Amino acid sequence: MFSTTQPRAVVTGGAGFIGSHIADRLIELGYDVLVVDDLSTGSRANVPQAAHLEDLDVADPAVERLLGQWRPAVIVHCAAQVSVASSVLDPARDARSNVLGTIGTVRAAVAGECQSFVYVTTGGALYGQPRYVPCDEEHPIEPISPYGLSKWTGERYLDLLAPETTRRVVRRLANVYGPRQRSDGEGGVVAIFAERMRRGQPVEIHGDGLQTRDFVYVSDVADAVVAAVNASRSTTVNIATGRAVSVLDLFAALASIAGYSERPAFVAARAGDVRHSRLAIDRAAHELGWAPRTRLEAGLAETYASLSLRERTQ
Repeated sequence: MFSTTQPRAVVTGGAGFIGSHIADRLIELGYDVLVVDDLSTGSRANVPQAAHLEDLDVADPAVERLLGQWRPAVIVHCAAQVSVASSVLDPARDARSNVLGTIGTVRAAVAGECQSFVYVTTGGALYGQPRYVPCDEEHPIEPISPYGLSKWTGERYLDLLAPETTRRVVRRLANVYGPRQRSDGEGGVVAIFAERMRRGQPVEIHGDGLQTRDFVYVSDVADAVVAAVNASRSTTVNIATGRAVSVLDLFAALASIAGYSERPAFVAARAGDVRHSRLAIDRAAHELGWAPRTRLEAGLAETYASLSLRERTQ
């Protein structure tokens, strides 16, 4: 079933939005890729044809046994509960996935003598209400949601449990968008807006729309994560654009692409949301030689075009 000659990589959450793009990149680099995903939020259609898929909850103890047998050189840990709103409603479920799932995956990496462990996490939700912007990697960690707290806890467990012989590579992401992102309640604002505009449905904005986010395209994120696979040392780096965009401006840009003429409906702000979020990317440029390549307008156009393509192939 598994190659004995290719280097092996595991992508937890590899049937999901970000994880599937990373799995694509690893296969392009010649890795034999195992995707571990329970398909609760991911899709089998997202998994690359060349990858192996194990339908498992990341918090299931069977994951430790599987990864111990697989003995990958690289583990990219993307599996997570990613909704701030859901974490507020059910913090125990959030912690099971993001804390217990991370502990089990790290333990499996240690048992299998994994060379590199790449932890894909959040930036804005870790830093909380910024003391300054853009937030660099030295910004105080002050999460204001269970989601941010659980992702920070996972990062700390990685530091505590993984030996010095394992390269611990942390990628703190801004707001990622692009093809394959879900447009339901667990999805990102770009996917939700784009899908509702495509269908001619009303678009809701939480709060006044003046809140700002740093939107980074998924292909740029995959490039930054894959660049970490061969890192020579442990690092923690923000992956973002360094540019703040208001939700109202995002709405206007997508509406122009979609030919959508309706005005947004404003509803109550959500508990646990940060007002302004923008991440510094100087360290990524210095340590990785990485910079975002995709302009927002181009990324939004690609994302919107992908909705029609996905519908035709389903």
